[in-house]
Amino acid sequence: MKKILLVCSLLFAVMTVHAQENKLPAVDVKKAGGENYNTAALSNDGKPMIISFWATWCKPCVQELTAISELYEDWQAETGVKLIAVSTDDARNSAKVLPFVNARSWDYEILLDPNGDFKRAMNVGNIPHTFLLNGKGEVVWQHNSYAPGDENELYILVKKLAKGESIEKK
Repeated sequence: MKKILLVCSLLFAVMTVHAQENKLPAVDVKKAGGENYNTAALSNDGKPMIISFWATWCKPCVQELTAISELYEDWQAETGVKLIAVSTDDARNSAKVLPFVNARSWDYEILLDPNGDFKRAMNVGNIPHTFLLNGKGEVVWQHNSYAPGDENELYILVKKLAKGESIEKK
């Protein structure tokens, strides 16, 4: 009986840790306008959400966000997806982020992570690093780096999530 209880306790602990690993960590960042914001508040009313870590100096990051930007309005109309672009530019360059975004007409929610706290909490090593979250706010897919056409794979996954289908974790 003790073995069964021990096994059940361990199984419950593993399931709890696994469930927490899929949720977004609560980290204080800044909105592009300078207001404080906690990442635990990120949501999209039960629809898919994309979180993209990037920087102004990162050419693949800019290529990825530009490629998605060209399709983003259609993606939103079809799936309701929301993209949050998290700038990892340091404090010296944070003031350049909003003008950089505006010059490209990116219609994303922009967050600033100049100290890298959110980046570390999400275990992001290199950028660009893109996460896809389901309607429950759980990370269900992630991708590191960018090659032209990656946005098409991302959109296929977003459409599946919007239809309520599950996707395999990457």
